[in-house]
Amino acid sequence: MKSSFQAVFSGGPALLLVLSLIVTRGASAQTNVLTWHNDNLRTGQNISEELLTPANVTSSTFGLRFNFPVDGRVDAQPLYVSALHFATQGTHNVIYAATEHDSVYAFDADTGAQYWHVSLLGTGEVVSDNRGCGQVSPEIGVTATPVIDLKAGPHGTIFLVAMSRDTSGKYYQRVHALDLTTGAELLSGPRTVQATYPGVGDNASNGTVTFDPSQYKERPGLLLVNGVLYTSWSSHCDIRPYTSWMIGYNESNLQQSRVFNFTPNGSDGASWNAGAGPAADPQGYIYIALGNGTFDTTTTASGLPYLGDYGNSLVKVSTANGLLSVADYWTMYNTVSESADDTDLGSGGAMLLPDQTDTTGKARHLAVAAGKDKHLYVADRDNMGRFHSGSNSTLYQDLAGALPGGVWSSPAYFNGQVYYGSTGQKLFAFQVNSAQLSSSPLSTTTMAFGYPGTTPSVSADRATNGIVWATENTNPATLHAFNAADLSKELYNTSQAASSRDHFGAGNKFITPTIANGKVYVGTTSSVAAFGLLSTGTPSIADGDYVIKSQSSGLVVDDSGVSAGRQVVEATANGGIDQEWFFSSQGNGYYTIQNAGTGLLLTNTNSSTVSMTPLRQQLAVHDDSQLWSLIASTGGYIIQNKATSLVIDATRFSRGQGTGIVLYPRNNGTNQNWKMQ
Repeated sequence: MKSSFQAVFSGGPALLLVLSLIVTRGASAQTNVLTWHNDNLRTGQNISEELLTPANVTSSTFGLRFNFPVDGRVDAQPLYVSALHFATQGTHNVIYAATEHDSVYAFDADTGAQYWHVSLLGTGEVVSDNRGCGQVSPEIGVTATPVIDLKAGPHGTIFLVAMSRDTSGKYYQRVHALDLTTGAELLSGPRTVQATYPGVGDNASNGTVTFDPSQYKERPGLLLVNGVLYTSWSSHCDIRPYTSWMIGYNESNLQQSRVFNFTPNGSDGASWNAGAGPAADPQGYIYIALGNGTFDTTTTASGLPYLGDYGNSLVKVSTANGLLSVADYWTMYNTVSESADDTDLGSGGAMLLPDQTDTTGKARHLAVAAGKDKHLYVADRDNMGRFHSGSNSTLYQDLAGALPGGVWSSPAYFNGQVYYGSTGQKLFAFQVNSAQLSSSPLSTTTMAFGYPGTTPSVSADRATNGIVWATENTNPATLHAFNAADLSKELYNTSQAASSRDHFGAGNKFITPTIANGKVYVGTTSSVAAFGLLSTGTPSIADGDYVIKSQSSGLVVDDSGVSAGRQVVEATANGGIDQEWFFSSQGNGYYTIQNAGTGLLLTNTNSSTVSMTPLRQQLAVHDDSQLWSLIASTGGYIIQNKATSLVIDATRFSRGQGTGIVLYPRNNGTNQNWKMQ
């Protein structure tokens, strides 16, 4: 196995050396969680989870594996990168955590080992105080969930926004781009957030509204669309002056490229969203729910607010031609009184549904949103409904009273169901049928969730083995797992095991579970807890990079090229990345084997049972054709395919350089015996 070490990088010559040595993996075969709630629709579903099932998520087989300690509250959802390659530390699954103390951590997702930790504070700076508002307290650092682009920078990049202040009391908001493997700042960053917009609203002078960094926090998760990083801003409580901003940065250089203000001639309209990131559709439109704020009930001939103030609305934003503009919107008929009463829509996050088909066969593109007024609103993204002074009749669907506790959270979607956890209420599952949401829940949990409700996440193996994960903001916090098909069936919670075995710390307001590759990660006030199967069989070897050497020929397994579908070959060892293979335990003694250069997996294509089948490297297909067990043999291992029990064989007929490797029935010959080095 390649040697590795654990370190905390803090800059200087050693960091430059590490930067010069690191290489990156071209692709990933396992699940990645790179943005808030898994995707830009914000569905919260991971449908590539093969290890966790309703049968094995029980208190006897599942529980707390380890707890990563950090230096502050983890309000941002932890993000996950699988099979990340480090030059000197090997290849590992990595979890990223950002804290309100302006720190970012990279941990081994399978062992808890720390790879790096960096502070985002400038020289002589400290973390921001809570600005007289208890919503994010006692300090404000990184609140919003970051976003990761595996193709940005030399080794992948994590983008974040951090708040700080200097000794003179001046406040800063900055956009950071960090290298995934070291935490080093990229793109000559960070970039200080500054913005202006035409208007006469709060904090305006001479027809220009100016962004004051002390009056805002970046609460909604970051959004990355077509190379632009979008930030959205909330205030500290409702402490004026403030307006409603969306600011975009080019991810290639951190240059500010787009600015929009949703209440430029009024006030308020913050993007609260319970930490949810704005959603985006495949066409690049952005959808965001705004909080209480100015809305112009006098509209233009096309139905747009005549002064451009969209407070308390669900807004569809165009990103065409390098500009931000309102393409469409919807707000309730009593929007002014709701804003006046602080009964705003933007307390919860919006979610886009996968395409639905109505009873006439028409494709429907829907969005759901809910706030404090207990309604569940369903909008047609192709015709949002705009404003109608007498009723909500222009909206696609209005389910009044469907969420009796009011919403300070965000929904999830899986397999035709929308999951909502309103405050003080049970978690509800609404059925989507013929592009309509059911007026009452199809199933509910038996227990209720106190303030602020719960934001669920879902794991499944495509359409099967669905599990809904939800947390309680209690002390100690509680993680729950429910059967996705029937929420009344609780599979597990962290209070079930004896002797507080699975207690993992105090609850946190913005807890959003992250599920990836057999584990569940949850942020707390001082850590990130990792849950998983308690016994998955003793691995034959530790996860990591290996060279696979034939005992018969002395040659090693080589990827033979970068294309999916190519047969792997024997070759003389050359120390290249094309001869390194990342073994990742998948439980019960099985591994995926992934090339460090191409990211492709060793595969028994089509689960062939035919002797002499070529061993190929393929993109991930998430089935038994890519799972392998290691059977101890003299001085090495026999590598056996789970789907057919054929084993990897260095064919006896030719042992020369470039000979194709095959699959063959087990015969215990030296040509089927491999050393992992």
